Amino acid sequence: MIKLLRVDHRLLHGQVAMAWTQSLDSDCILIANDAVVNDNIRKTTMKLAKPNGVKLVMKNIEDSIAALNAGVTDKYKLFIVVESIEDAYRLAKGYAGIRSINLGGCKPKEDIVKTLYKTIPVTARDEEMLKELLNDGIEIEIRQVPGEQKVKVSENM
Repeated sequence: MIKLLRVDHRLLHGQVAMAWTQSLDSDCILIANDAVVNDNIRKTTMKLAKPNGVKLVMKNIEDSIAALNAGVTDKYKLFIVVESIEDAYRLAKGYAGIRSINLGGCKPKEDIVKTLYKTIPVTARDEEMLKELLNDGIEIEIRQVPGEQKVKVSENM
């Protein structure tokens, strides 16, 4: 069961590893990103940040979609972390079971057209993808930590 899909450009770090994993009572973290699976330094860093007793899986986006659709993740209380809005978009389009997305942190880019709420810089393409996901009925919210109140992206576009 998917507990949360979170966009965080830092992927797995202290805040994600401890606060979110505990709050969600997750027993498995899936890092879904095309670049990280080929970067041994980043993979090692993520393994070091993983909480004890929590399984860590790192897959590219296509393999993540395949695993979700095949049901191999169904036995876990799954917390999915992706690096970008595009990664979240691809996952949500490839797997119909994603019904909500948390935006926690997006890396600033040169072609930013606006900032959602206080912390989410978006490009025109990001904005298009978010609107399409909202139109698909997916809830998208902004929160840095679990204790914060949800800010709905639909009210900040």
